[in-house]
Amino acid sequence: MGEWKPIKEGKVREIYDNGDSLIMVATDRISCFDVILKNQVAKKGAVLTQMSRFWFDMTRDILPNHMISVDVKDMPEFFRKPEFDGNSMLCRKLSMLPIECIVRGYITGSGWASYQKDGTVCGITLPEGLKESDRLPEPIYTPSTKAEIGDHDENISYEQSIAHLEKYFPGKGEEYAAKLRDCTIALYKKCADYALSRGIIIADTKFEFGLDEEGNLVLGDEMLTPDSSRFWPADGYEPGHSQPSFDKQFARDWLKANPGNDWTLPEEIVDKTIDKYLQAYRLLTGEELA
Repeated sequence: MGEWKPIKEGKVREIYDNGDSLIMVATDRISCFDVILKNQVAKKGAVLTQMSRFWFDMTRDILPNHMISVDVKDMPEFFRKPEFDGNSMLCRKLSMLPIECIVRGYITGSGWASYQKDGTVCGITLPEGLKESDRLPEPIYTPSTKAEIGDHDENISYEQSIAHLEKYFPGKGEEYAAKLRDCTIALYKKCADYALSRGIIIADTKFEFGLDEEGNLVLGDEMLTPDSSRFWPADGYEPGHSQPSFDKQFARDWLKANPGNDWTLPEEIVDKTIDKYLQAYRLLTGEELA
C-alpha cells in the first residue's frame, strides 16, 4: 500500500478514504481564534476520539452513529502505528446534511450577547431577567448553515433550516429539519443529564448528521468533545458571569494576555490545557485515558 493522504484536512482533524468507510484522525494540533498554534498538545487527539466513542456508545438507543471501531487492528496496516493509536476512528460513510445542529442549555457566548441586545437568541425569544450563564428553562435548538473553510457559519431560524434542506433534498426539507431538531435535543438532554451527575455542565454543543445508503438519519462527525461543546465544572457554577471551561480557555487567555506571542504557547500552558481535557475525560467516563 502506498502513502495514504488525507482527503480532507481540517484545522485539527484529518479524514482518510478507506473505500467503503472513512478513517477520522484527531491530531494533537490545537487551534485558537481560528489559527493553528505552533505547539502540539500530546494526547489531545486521543481524548477527543475516546470521548466521542464514549458518547456514541451511550446514545445508540436514540440514534445510530457512524462509528465502526476505534481499534487500529480493524484499520489498514498504515494506521497500525503509535501516532494513530487511540486517536483514530473507523467510520461509515454518510451523505452529510448541510446543517450544524447547535443546542444551547445555558446562555453564554454569542447567545448572551444577542440576548442582552434584544432578548432573543437566534430569533428565539427568551424569558426576561436571565443572567449570564443561566440555565435556560428548556434547551433551545439554534441551527446554522455550514460555511466553507474561511467563512463563518451563519445562524438560521428553524424555518430557514427547512428551506435550506429542501434545496438539497426536494420534498424532504420539513421531515429532515424536524428530525434534526428532535434528535439534537434528545441527544443533548440525555447526555447533559448524565454529565451533570458526573460534575460537568454541558452548556451547549453541536452535532452533525448524515444519511446512510437507506436514507436513515445517522449521527456523524465528533460528539460532545471539549472542541465541539462548552463544558463547565458544576462545582463552583454560579450564574452572573462567564464560567471557567474544560477546554482551550488557558490557551486563549494566555494568547490574549501576551500579544506578539507568534502563536506559540509556553510549555506550562500546554500542560495545563491537556490536564483540563484529561480531567474532563476522567470525570465523564470514570476511567483514565488508556
